[in-house]
Amino acid sequence: MNLRPEQLAAQLQRGLAPLYVLHGDEPLLVIEAADTIRAAARAAGITEREVIVTHQHYRWDELGLAAGNLSLFGDRKLVDLRIPNGKPGKQGGEALTRLARELDPQATDLTLITLPLLDWATRKAVWFVALSEAGTVVECNAPELAQLPNWIAGRLARQQQKAPAEALDFIAGHVEGNLLAAHQEIQKLGLLYEPGMLSLEQIEDAVLHVARYDTEKLRTALLEGDAPRCARLLEGLKGEGAATPLVLWGMANEIRTLANVRAAMDAGQSVDAALKAERVFGPRQQLVKRAVQRLKSGGLRAALLHAARIDRLAKGIGRGDVWDEFLQLALRVRMR
Repeated sequence: MNLRPEQLAAQLQRGLAPLYVLHGDEPLLVIEAADTIRAAARAAGITEREVIVTHQHYRWDELGLAAGNLSLFGDRKLVDLRIPNGKPGKQGGEALTRLARELDPQATDLTLITLPLLDWATRKAVWFVALSEAGTVVECNAPELAQLPNWIAGRLARQQQKAPAEALDFIAGHVEGNLLAAHQEIQKLGLLYEPGMLSLEQIEDAVLHVARYDTEKLRTALLEGDAPRCARLLEGLKGEGAATPLVLWGMANEIRTLANVRAAMDAGQSVDAALKAERVFGPRQQLVKRAVQRLKSGGLRAALLHAARIDRLAKGIGRGDVWDEFLQLALRVRMR
């Protein structure tokens, strides 16, 4: 069974499954989902918990012992397995596959497995497929930017508060997709104001500029051709003193990928074959696919030359403002 985080509570009310697997790119949602499962386990009488954090030298045969051993006091047990890198390796994969295939659907104990964001290849791995078929999988990914206001509205509703659309957009714009920052601001609103409708003015007074700027968000905005967001992110990165070589690398790397895919398409390859050759997989694949449809090879080659000029400028060769040039580079990629 595959669930979204907001569906988990309802599923738990119908009874605990023997196996839960959490994975995704949003730490806040993963933490909340794990806390919800552990709370449900305690409410169901599972009083003992064994936490296992895997590492390079972890002995995977210990997992079978942990899952199979009875509690010291005869109590029901929760095995809380965490795989920080999401790569169990051959032995780990075999152990997880064995765990899934030997799972008793009527088991009174519970296993919780926590993973990071998984790439396309890992999702197709035998061990993950086996876990998915045997247990309940909760994918904890951050909502798309366009859906973030609705997510914020849902969180406000939990504390009996509402806000107009422009206020929700204001919060979303200031946290820049960072759910932990949004969560903190929502909690603050709950402490500052009574339940009910909040005004834009109240939210503007309470919400701090807590955006967390990073080059990954900039790369996504670049692929989407979202010039206003690129400008906002570049301003934030500049204000936080981000290293210009890192910013340039992020932008140039995406432009180079787009140029290679576009050139392959112009030479007669299918877009899917070109993306595979450039090793573009997962959610990023759709972003690149949409970007190359709107861009031309000539414009992308010009953008790469522009990136080379910025590199020289960052090294003190020539005149100009590097951050202004970053914005001009983003505008080039936006153009059709």
